[in-house]
Amino acid sequence: MKRFMSQNGIILLTGVVIGIAALTLTFLGNPANMGFCIACFLRDISGALKLHSTATVQYFRPEIVGIIAGAAVTAFAAKEFKGKGGSSPVVRFILGAFVMIGALMFLGCPLRMVIRIGGGDFNAILGLIGFVAGILEGIIFLKKGFTLNRAYRQSKGEALGLPAVFVILFVFTLVFPAAFQVSAEGPGSMHPLWIVSLVAGLVVGGLCQRSRMCMVGGIRNSVMFKDFSLIMGFAAIIVTVVIGNLILGSFHPGFAGQPVAHSDGLWNFLGMALVGWMSILLGGCPLRQLILAGEGNTDSAVTVIGMIAGAAFCHNFGLASSADGPTFNGKVAVILGFAVAAAVSAAFTWRKEK
Repeated sequence: MKRFMSQNGIILLTGVVIGIAALTLTFLGNPANMGFCIACFLRDISGALKLHSTATVQYFRPEIVGIIAGAAVTAFAAKEFKGKGGSSPVVRFILGAFVMIGALMFLGCPLRMVIRIGGGDFNAILGLIGFVAGILEGIIFLKKGFTLNRAYRQSKGEALGLPAVFVILFVFTLVFPAAFQVSAEGPGSMHPLWIVSLVAGLVVGGLCQRSRMCMVGGIRNSVMFKDFSLIMGFAAIIVTVVIGNLILGSFHPGFAGQPVAHSDGLWNFLGMALVGWMSILLGGCPLRQLILAGEGNTDSAVTVIGMIAGAAFCHNFGLASSADGPTFNGKVAVILGFAVAAAVSAAFTWRKEK
């Protein structure tokens, strides 16, 4: 019981800290209702690496580096850093790309979704309903035995690959800034001093590693095991952000005029439904994938690379939504994503019965 209460305390603390970090980063420069968004930050990193040329979303976000490094340091300290992987890496890359396609249809990851709700964006409530629907669809296959196959033990050198690459690239952005793209306007141009973003990421990464924070996991556990502990963390984020926005005068309830958002309810719903379904198949939301990659999980590292590639696909082929709404290409890509989700779900479930 004592351990249970302690773990719940860490989860609640993590939620409150993430909420405060999101408010602080927004106050100091990040776009409104985007204090922490894994999808948006990976999209900006994709642009900074010149994988896409959309000039308004290019910046190597230190928060991502901090999250991965913070998780790695904490995992090492807790003796939980273990190299493992090899569980259907190509499939995970593809699923990661479609997670990003769904997120950029909605314009945010599950973390930004709850931050948007905390800012009064009612469009994000439709996204949440879709997100839950997608997770419930994925749970149907989990209950029937879905698995992407077992992971294998790997060396620490292999496990450190992705964290090392992110740290090295970040150092290069400081030493050789001209080698990277940086937005002169738009969301990519809005950010605090890099040290503030990095420290925020380190703190959040460390706490998420200890708390196992994952919104997909929270909803999955609630439905399958009646375990609501992880859900409390995300409720804490919403409450913290609501209170903070009320204090700062930044709480603006409604559908119209929300920052970096569109009000097409159907595609907000479908975009997050795709994120929910794909994330269930992957075993965690985008935030959780970063944490697992920091712990040495190379399957999650492949998924993160897939998400970065997915962001490039979105902006190179006109799939990403804007404040004006979704694009035709984006709608086609999301529909294709549901077909891929169904195919992967079936292929990795029913074959076990042969």
